[in-house]
Amino acid sequence: MAILDWSSRYVISGQSANTLDTRLCVPARDRAPSGVRPEMFNRDQGAQVASQTFQRRSEGAGIGISMDGRGWVFDNIFIERLWLGVKDEEVYLKEYQNGSAVIDGLDTDFQFTNQERPHQALDDRRPEAVYYERVGLAQQRRHLNLTNFLS
Repeated sequence: MAILDWSSRYVISGQSANTLDTRLCVPARDRAPSGVRPEMFNRDQGAQVASQTFQRRSEGAGIGISMDGRGWVFDNIFIERLWLGVKDEEVYLKEYQNGSAVIDGLDTDFQFTNQERPHQALDDRRPEAVYYERVGLAQQRRHLNLTNFLS
């Protein structure tokens, strides 16, 4: 799971698990940086993000939830595009030996996506720069490290 800021395409937080339950989503939501709270989560209809646990924790933090319509791919287009890139540029190219190697590969890919890949929609700027400028935080590097996110 990845939490993506739509306006900057910045991957704020992530979580990896080998099951599709709330153990995947709640920790990722809870790990988002303090002081940065989204107004809305847009999510798909997967059981893990449709769970009452995830919804209660999000709504308790003052975060609204918007659910994609069934078969309506454009509701979730930015995160779908992120995962397409991750699969094409990382996952499909590697033969991972274990779960730790998968996490390391995802961590490397998300760091590249956040810090080095310019986006045409952002006037060829990088997501990290746009995100930190927009939220008014100091321009400090915050590495998304999925290695600690194993369930």
